[in-house]
Amino acid sequence: MFRTTDRRRFLQFSAAALATPALPGFAFADAWPKDKTIRAIVPFSAGSTIDILGRIVLDPVSRQIGQTIVFENRGGAGGSIGSAQVAKAEPDGYTLLVNAAAHSGAPAAYPNLPYDASKDFAGIACFGSVPNVLLVAPSKGIKTVKEFAAKAKEGNMTYSSAGVGSATHWAAERFRVSAGFKGTHVPFRGGPEALTEVMTGRVDFVFMGISSALPFINDGKLVPLAVSSAKRSPTLPNVPTTLEAGFANSDYNYWTGLLAPAKTPKAIIDRLHAEVTKALALPDVKEKLAKQGVEPSPLTPSEMDAMNKREIDLNIKIAKAAGLKFN
Repeated sequence: MFRTTDRRRFLQFSAAALATPALPGFAFADAWPKDKTIRAIVPFSAGSTIDILGRIVLDPVSRQIGQTIVFENRGGAGGSIGSAQVAKAEPDGYTLLVNAAAHSGAPAAYPNLPYDASKDFAGIACFGSVPNVLLVAPSKGIKTVKEFAAKAKEGNMTYSSAGVGSATHWAAERFRVSAGFKGTHVPFRGGPEALTEVMTGRVDFVFMGISSALPFINDGKLVPLAVSSAKRSPTLPNVPTTLEAGFANSDYNYWTGLLAPAKTPKAIIDRLHAEVTKALALPDVKEKLAKQGVEPSPLTPSEMDAMNKREIDLNIKIAKAAGLKFN
């Protein structure tokens, strides 16, 4: 039989126990990050646009949270190999995915993905959007996008990409279908390899993120003919958009951002979103991103999830309507 004091202690303990289910999320977020390395998986090769932008943004985030963030490049299959690794990772905030529009393009290119690009991931933050630019080698002697399109209709053009289903692949397909010419796709494991083949003239053209292409444009090794963004890029103000040139529905939204495994606690997602937002507001980060041709595209985690789902559905519809066969 309980005495009054024992009964009071029991009731207090019971009340505390009943309250604990509401605490883990907050406690987990307060404890995160512990003294444990955070892995940022980039599903493309080092030096790709995604890799460059991820390092610009996450380096200051690492300093802000006082924890090391190690980049791991896991290229291949249009980004799906690295993405699958993150989808299966423990949702504890220590394995993150730096990806781009390739993420929402993969389901259309790879119907049998070992993960669900929408349900198995949680959006954290968008770093911004990067225009893809149509590039050819100077040796091709092509000066304008209209001249390029006319020449492409004369024969079977080859075009490289950072992999089947990557953003570079989708941008090229959107333009090719709009311009009405046939071509042969030559995929690589990452952007640097795709650019090299075009520079040598072994491949006719590529659509590549400005971040990766700009050094070669500035050195005169590649000629920019058009950007696939909805408006001109401040980085290449004299280069027209594919829409301006008269190619309807050829624009492509190339976003880059951070995601996590779907069941990562909301408190950690919100903390990471806040830290990325803080990093994006730093003057030196803004300057570095601007030099890479990145245009701000702030999204909340829920907005990013909605955009991802919307683009997945759109890409699947486009692939079916255009009769695109990726494998």
